[in-house]
Amino acid sequence: MNIELSDQEQFRRQSLTELRNLGIEPYPAALYPTNAFSVDIKSNFDENNPNRMEVCVAGRIMSRRIMGKASFVELQDAKGRIQIYITRDDINTETQPEMYNTVFKKLLDIGDFIGIKGYVFRTQTGEISVHAKELTVLSKSLRPLPIVKYKDGVAYDAFDDPEQRYRQRYVDLVVNEGVKDIFLKRTKVYQSMREFFNSRGYVEVETPILQPIPGGAAARPFVTHHNALDMPLFLRIADELYLKRLIVGGFEGVYEFSKNFRNEGMDRTHNPEFTAMEIYVAYKDYFWMMDFTEQMIEKICLDVNGTTEVKTGDKTINLKTPYKRISMIDAIKENTGIDISRMDENELRKVCEDLQIEVDETMGKGKLIDKLFGEKCEANYVQPTFITDYPLEMSPLCKRHRHNPELTERFELLVNGKELANAYSELNDPIDQLERFQEQLRLSEKGDDEAMFIDMDFVRALEYGMPPTSGMGIGMDRLVMLLTGQQAIQEVLLFPLMKPEKTQKVDTKEKFLELGIPEAWVDVLQKMGIKQIEQLKELNPNKLHQDICGFNKKNKLLLVNPSKEEVGKWIENAVEK
Repeated sequence: MNIELSDQEQFRRQSLTELRNLGIEPYPAALYPTNAFSVDIKSNFDENNPNRMEVCVAGRIMSRRIMGKASFVELQDAKGRIQIYITRDDINTETQPEMYNTVFKKLLDIGDFIGIKGYVFRTQTGEISVHAKELTVLSKSLRPLPIVKYKDGVAYDAFDDPEQRYRQRYVDLVVNEGVKDIFLKRTKVYQSMREFFNSRGYVEVETPILQPIPGGAAARPFVTHHNALDMPLFLRIADELYLKRLIVGGFEGVYEFSKNFRNEGMDRTHNPEFTAMEIYVAYKDYFWMMDFTEQMIEKICLDVNGTTEVKTGDKTINLKTPYKRISMIDAIKENTGIDISRMDENELRKVCEDLQIEVDETMGKGKLIDKLFGEKCEANYVQPTFITDYPLEMSPLCKRHRHNPELTERFELLVNGKELANAYSELNDPIDQLERFQEQLRLSEKGDDEAMFIDMDFVRALEYGMPPTSGMGIGMDRLVMLLTGQQAIQEVLLFPLMKPEKTQKVDTKEKFLELGIPEAWVDVLQKMGIKQIEQLKELNPNKLHQDICGFNKKNKLLLVNPSKEEVGKWIENAVEK
């Protein structure tokens, strides 16, 4: 017997073997012909219909109530849960006369997958249930699920440690109510957005993830290497430049849901791998794109939640159009009382220092304004607000403002104090674009590791001519967070990036042997979790003696128990070492 396993894990492996001994394959290969889901059974049941509703369902056992010749099981399928009524006489067969007393009652456990064929009825307590006429074992669970109990809407014995939930999302989805709903809503968000674009004739495309130049955003990229071509490549930080190449090529409107990667920090709103949507439409400007964006957000919210209001924390946000619009300079003035419209870099740096905003010498005018707005203004815009007309230095891919050449035709949509969308009247002057790239190069030489690379092929594409175009990007993860009321990006990512799991340092067997501990008992100590000599030093000899003798008996190891004196000597030697 493997003593590394818990009692439950050992018991389930024994049950697995016994199932096979009975001729039951616990992991059958054949198709199982389900024809109904729990939720649909309940909604379609008509007890006045004289014809019984025959169903074939499958799912995971989540609870059992065994009562002699009859029992109840709560079965969880992809849509919900339903009660199954099981009796000995119904599921026993000539070929498997022990299906109830042995297989169901003794060899099946919570977490196992079973298939049920039977008919729908209402119990004396009024619960719509399935009366089982046939039971099939579909998959044996070898590791016990954490059992979360609910009473009056309150969870007990909850599987709620965030790190554990994110690492073991497969368990989180099974045992925690509402988690799956978040990801079903995520899918609805994508469907609704696609419908909005496709109904207007825009084309969904795919662009490279591995790129020779990481363009389209100011961010630090992940770097990899292509062996066959012996060249460095970068994981995509944005798909903007490729999508605009397609506008050059003659598409009128293109969009992409892209996986982007940025080698930057991780927190409750940032993950190194994230999903963005970018759309580019020819012959439009950023005023048109503001109207388009707010219409899109309102539609998605209605499609997903049935209302334009969403709750996030203690705030209620209304996504009904129209949204407030204010320029960045006016927003800074609104929140700080300072007019920065005519300030140079040195004056801006002094303003930041006076407001106790941390800055450094590598920051140019654009970064300083961005820092000032981020520290003093951004969090104040809870209801959806378009922040418009960004300074030229902050937007190297954006067209100059038609009335003020020091500004650009750009907006960010802020909701709940965070950026949700970013859009431009796109820069299509190739000479101006090259000059902006060169300015980014100068910033890079000053030490800005997020400055953009120069992409000469993109400049060449613009030289062939790109029509007036507006583009918009939106963080899909943040949009889902907003619409599902989640405070952390990890809650809307099925498998967020995590630090490596901590593993306990284990001293070598030789170190334990040096203390005079027999090899067989070294194994026992380590299986009991005593993996370091330092741990031995802290233990009470009598308690350790009692524990290891109990472990020996419980696991039927048949070892000769050491005396209390011998165990005391082990600890004494550890202390002296």
